[in-house]
Amino acid sequence: MEATQRVWEEFGEAMEKNYRTASKLFWRTVRHLRRGEMGDHPSLSWDMKTMKKLKIILPCLGRFRTIVGQCCHQCTPNSLVSKLGQRSSLGFHNLLRINETHTRYRGWLVRRACCALFVIGCKVNASPVGNRMEGICQSIRVKKALTTEQTVPEVGDSPGQINQLSPFLPLINTCILPGLLRFAAWAMLKMFGSIFDSIQVNLNHLPPLHRASQEGSPLVYVYVRQSPVDCALISLALFCHNLRIPYTVYPLQVHSCSLRAILQRIGVVLLPPSSPTEQDAENNRLYSPAMTSLVSELLREGEAISVGLSVETGQGGEWLARIRQLIKEGSVPDVSLVPVGISYDCVPKTNIQVGLRSVLQWVWSSLWMTPGGGVRIHFAQPFSLKEMCESRRCNEDEWLPLQDLLLPVILNNRPDSVFGQRRMLWLLPSHCTSEHREATEPERDLRLILHLMYSATSTMAVMSTSLVSSLLLYKHHKGVRALVLCRDVAWLTEKVLFRNRDVGFGGTLVEIVHYSLSLLAPHLIIAAALSKKDPVIVPRPSLAATLHLSHQAHIVTHTFILEAVGACAVLAMLCDVASSGISSRIRSGGVDWEEAKGHLDFDVVLCQSKLTEIALQLTHLLPPGFMPPCQSSQSFALNAVDSLVTCGILIMEEMTRSAPICDFWKKEVDLIWTTSDDPYSESDCECDCEEQDLHSYKINQPKECPDMLFFLCSMLAGHLRALCWTTDVLDRLHAPLPETEFVAQIRSYLYDTANKKKQHYESCSEEAARTAVRTLIDLGVLSEERQNGGVFLGVTPLFQLAENRQKLHNFISKYLFN
Repeated sequence: MEATQRVWEEFGEAMEKNYRTASKLFWRTVRHLRRGEMGDHPSLSWDMKTMKKLKIILPCLGRFRTIVGQCCHQCTPNSLVSKLGQRSSLGFHNLLRINETHTRYRGWLVRRACCALFVIGCKVNASPVGNRMEGICQSIRVKKALTTEQTVPEVGDSPGQINQLSPFLPLINTCILPGLLRFAAWAMLKMFGSIFDSIQVNLNHLPPLHRASQEGSPLVYVYVRQSPVDCALISLALFCHNLRIPYTVYPLQVHSCSLRAILQRIGVVLLPPSSPTEQDAENNRLYSPAMTSLVSELLREGEAISVGLSVETGQGGEWLARIRQLIKEGSVPDVSLVPVGISYDCVPKTNIQVGLRSVLQWVWSSLWMTPGGGVRIHFAQPFSLKEMCESRRCNEDEWLPLQDLLLPVILNNRPDSVFGQRRMLWLLPSHCTSEHREATEPERDLRLILHLMYSATSTMAVMSTSLVSSLLLYKHHKGVRALVLCRDVAWLTEKVLFRNRDVGFGGTLVEIVHYSLSLLAPHLIIAAALSKKDPVIVPRPSLAATLHLSHQAHIVTHTFILEAVGACAVLAMLCDVASSGISSRIRSGGVDWEEAKGHLDFDVVLCQSKLTEIALQLTHLLPPGFMPPCQSSQSFALNAVDSLVTCGILIMEEMTRSAPICDFWKKEVDLIWTTSDDPYSESDCECDCEEQDLHSYKINQPKECPDMLFFLCSMLAGHLRALCWTTDVLDRLHAPLPETEFVAQIRSYLYDTANKKKQHYESCSEEAARTAVRTLIDLGVLSEERQNGGVFLGVTPLFQLAENRQKLHNFISKYLFN
């Protein structure tokens, strides 16, 4: 540590000597490493002065801020029109900045107790239990579940029913006590004030919530799980703005009886004590009927509910399936769904055991922390779930297994693609896919879950740390100078705003980059020689650093998912076209990043139909949450190709042919062309086809970012590389193995491979391993066998052949850019 400190001191002296000729637009000096705010990690201390001609980054385009979180115009057009309204620029409210103006009182003493007075003045709707237990016992689904239990003597025996439901009695008796809730809100304000710099809530999104709550339909808040504090932040934001506090579904197991009693009295629905995970709880025959009846009783009482969705496992979707089932049955007239986007500058650590002692220790330690990073909360526009379920305007593509979509292309190289959407029923629990339900019910539940995943992620603001992490991980993984990083941050911010995504920062360029690097400092190496004009920032080549940067950059990948799919399709087409050239060497990892930049000017023409087909095949390999389910896969692939034309990577040209295009298609694909007016007429067909043009593209290097194609390809490289590495290790596994052990061995192999290469650690996370295994199961590479001990995974006979595994590896690797 002393040697490191000495290096940083020498670096600070060098920067002070070369300051006048070095970075006039950036920091003046990097002095030394200091402990304290980040423990043993280095923290940056820059002495910056106000300089002339500093570029200002505005969090909006022109005079208007990007409007995010609107209802889907395709699935819920009525909700979009009725609740759009006029939105004046109200700005943001920092929940942690409470002063005497937020109270009814003034004075010296009020300024010191303003937080407590503010909490006392907030509106809280009490929620007693009442006769909730009686309504649940009278539920038809609960009675039907009880009849299957042999220990119940009589169906109408109320004491016998209560005895059977006794494990779920504390969950059913969950309530909201106003006094305890106010104390919990005061404690959260104090605790979050020591963890975050600010908690910003978009005030423009609150009036629609007030109007929706007054209309009578209960509100259901849906968010994507990132941290255990997500649900607490949502409840705190609603509490501070006098909105009804929701009953929160908490996904983790709480072992402390005292802590469980406190949480259940502020509206937190916990897991049963005997179930360590949500999957174990769903395996209980009585749990699902009891929870469905509990949700029905809560919605009838007009209570709000908060549900978190897990993109990795789909956990949380069972609660949405229960709500949709209640609306279909008529038990609940309607609910208003509200996707919630929560963005962190730095996601809080989640590796804490939920117990009273550990929570108290964490709270005590947080009081002495230095705040790090901010939070941005966006509440999307509420929309009617009933309208979404009954609407027939949304895309009705057929849901097909992944093996039906891709196996003909992988093994037989068939030119015709099967159009449809990938069926991912593993996102639903077993009770949502049971045989007694209609065939279309699981697909509708799946569409709802995927739609809310996409909506909640699209509502998130892009933070400055996400931009910097994305640039360092996908564009400058070998290091970048500070001035170049500033230029790229300004360019990437404009691209994000152009795509109608909100950003969670604003100010001068120097301050934004300085703030981001300060938060990311433990995961970076910042150094410079005496001859350098400004410091060089390099990501640390370690597992923890790469996973942190990858997690922060996920929202940027979601923003540019169209361009990323299109760029990978261009790379795959180059690998198919060029038998020996730069593209094939890039795929094999034999060409350096800098060497690849100068080889994009060779004369290659890419056919539009072929490029769209390759992009369509890649869309089926995407993890859940990236593609809106209300849009067809073919339309998504077409938009991916068009997006590359918009950003300047592709230049459109026209290919002329002597014969009409329809004749060419007839000859090549044997398509039958007809008209809607006369199915037996052929004269109009030729005229229409002659008017069409077959488009083609040439690759271009945009002046503002010459290596943008490689930057976009790298966004999906982590997921594709995990698939390739998992395919390579299938012949080494002694299958069948239990699912947990199988995933653990896959992750161990991914880590060993990345550790040997000293790079690509983003491909060896637990999420990457689970996603790769699940994709191979859907693809028919791995088989699931359900036994008494659980689910066992093994390689199918089709892919026990080395030839087929090699075909699969080649298919995936052609999209991969190293």
